[in-house]
Amino acid sequence: MHEAARDWFASRTWQSVEWTVADLVAAKGSRTVSVVLPALDEEATVGAVVASIRPLVGTLVDELVVVDSGSGDRTVEVAASAGARVVRHGDVLPELAPVPGKGEVLWRSLAATTGDVLVFVDSDLVEPDPGFVPALLGPLLLSPSAQLVKGFYRRPLDAADSGGGRVTELMARPLLSALRPELSGVVQPLSGEYAGTRALLEAVPFAAGYGVEIGLLLDAHALVGLDGIAQVNLGVRRHRNQPLTALGPMAAQVLGTALARCGVPGGPGELTRFVEVAGEWVPDSVEVEAADRPPMRELLVR
Repeated sequence: MHEAARDWFASRTWQSVEWTVADLVAAKGSRTVSVVLPALDEEATVGAVVASIRPLVGTLVDELVVVDSGSGDRTVEVAASAGARVVRHGDVLPELAPVPGKGEVLWRSLAATTGDVLVFVDSDLVEPDPGFVPALLGPLLLSPSAQLVKGFYRRPLDAADSGGGRVTELMARPLLSALRPELSGVVQPLSGEYAGTRALLEAVPFAAGYGVEIGLLLDAHALVGLDGIAQVNLGVRRHRNQPLTALGPMAAQVLGTALARCGVPGGPGELTRFVEVAGEWVPDSVEVEAADRPPMRELLVR
């Protein structure tokens, strides 16, 4: 491991939570906290995720918002019934036509919330742990230098509790080791559970698609350095894993965002896969979106 990454891992990694909710409420002071759940067709899981966080509202959490990106199922109704404020992403900054992708939803959530600190939690979690939000907030509220906190965890894929995080292991980690080795100590660079200060999140661009997490990590490193980043062990994270066929475009978006952030030209604009049709293998090409949304502070005056 790179020497700087080794030192960072030793000093900025929490393998277990050392604080209570009461500790965080006391440390919070006048700061406010927004928890954001991006959602698309998550009626089966979003209610439980909201319910796991809802008891914190009014003390540690000031607003709990589900940002829906066009669900065709009952995600909106289930989330609202569970106690979240639901915002449709097209109703936020309506003068800007939405583009597809998770990063677009997270970017718009900055304009839909008011917290000084934001926590992002994916809405497809199965058996969500009520400790995720307090764990992520610990370094931000208790450590004066922390600006971005990444969660890390074991990600079961099958009954043997292994095999999750395939894009992380096969793309993101080797990519960071090659292009930004100082970040090679980040256990889950693509984690969907993380927290950041509004000051940082509004100062950086957001990749519109699945490159959002690696883009935020690289931009945070460039803006606030290693000391401004921390990570916390969240234990186990279970969710609906993507089929293998969906991972190629996802990995290509991660690759394109990382290359752009590191000043390397030539990110993929198209990905060609091969599928078997009637016994023959034929190309199947898809466009890889790598667009960025500008830093939110360029659009908002608070």
